[in-house]
Order: sequence, then structure tokens, then C-alpha cells
Amino acid sequence: MIQRLTRTAAIAAVAVAATGCASIVNDTTHPMKLETKTASGEMVPGADCKLSNDYGTVSAKSGDTAQVRRSSKDLDIVCKHPQNPDASARAISRANAGMAGNIILGGGIGAIIDHNKGTAYTYPTWVQMVFGQTLVFDRSDEKDGQPVQGRAPGTEKK
Repeated sequence: MIQRLTRTAAIAAVAVAATGCASIVNDTTHPMKLETKTASGEMVPGADCKLSNDYGTVSAKSGDTAQVRRSSKDLDIVCKHPQNPDASARAISRANAGMAGNIILGGGIGAIIDHNKGTAYTYPTWVQMVFGQTLVFDRSDEKDGQPVQGRAPGTEKK
């Protein structure tokens, strides 16, 4: 009887831990290093940037790391600098390991919670905007220690 009760308690504990896995592992925000450069490749720090998704807008200066709110929706970025034309971009939101953990461990409720809170998703962690261009940055192109390479709209992965 005690063994059965212990086993039931252990199963219940695992079930509770498996729900909302990304909510436990990931914060609602994550860092994004934001840089701006000219078409010739010259870095231009200090541009005024706005990063927007369905949870709101964050202001940052290029050259800094901004804390962006996680979301299942893409992140729109616009950077302005007085000596350069605007730089625009879209950062693609991709499911992260927390969502995979929910699916693998069978935490269907946790997957729904994490999807709705946005904690199951991540944007690229380092982007380099180019003045006068509109680019798309996809987290699936990310390589450790390097900025994600921007693509022209329409050439990004599906």
C-alpha cells in the first residue's frame, strides 16, 4: 500500500513538473544584441531602435543588448540615425527547447501555457541591421558567437 502511494505521488510530481516546462526554464524576456552598420560595413553605434511585437515595444540604442519579450509572433525592428537612412528588420520567432521538452514529456497543457505566454519561443540573439535595407533574421540560422546573417524579405526559410 505504501509503495503504491509512493509511486502515485512520484508520478503526480513528474506530471506537475512537466507542465509549463518552458515557463520554468525560460524567462519571459531574452537578450538580443543589436548592431547597425552602413551598406559598406562600417559599424554605427548609438542609433535609436524600436523593437516591437504583440507584447509591446522596447527602445534601445544600437551597440547595446536589449531585453525583448518572448512571443510566438515575429519581432519588428526599426533603427534610425540622423546621418543614415532607416534600417528595418523582422526577427523570426522560433520554438525553443522548452517547447520540445513539453512535447517529448507529454506536457500538452504545459505546451499550451508556454505558447500563450510566449516563453516557448526565442528570437535571434545577435543581429546586425544595415542602414537603407530591410532584412529578415531567422534564429534557425544562428551560430554561436556570430551575428545571424540577415536575408532579403522573400528569401527567408519557411
